[in-house]
Amino acid sequence: MNTPSTVLPPELERIARKRVKARMGWYTHALIYACVIGGLALVGAWQGRYWPIAPALGWGVGLLMHGLSVFVWRAGSGFQDGMLQRERERLAQQQRPGT
Repeated sequence: MNTPSTVLPPELERIARKRVKARMGWYTHALIYACVIGGLALVGAWQGRYWPIAPALGWGVGLLMHGLSVFVWRAGSGFQDGMLQRERERLAQQQRPGT
C-alpha cells in the first residue's frame, strides 16, 4: 500500500534528505567493514593467526565514531547549524554596500 509523502517546508526537506544520506553512508560503511574484516578474519584463520583483530578494532573505532555522528549527534543540526548561520551572516555583511 502506497502512502502519500509528507510535504515539508524546503528547509526541513533539506535537513531530512541530509540525515537520510548520512544514515545511508553509515550503512554502506558498516557493510564494507563487515565484508573486509570478514575476509581478513578468514585469511587470519587460514594462517592460524590473530592479526585481523588489530584492523578490526582500529576500523571499528572509526565506524563507531561515524555512527555516533550520524545517529546520536545528528549530522545537520546543533553545532554545524550554528557555524553555518554565522558564516551566512558574515557573507551577508560583506555583501552590504558601504561596509
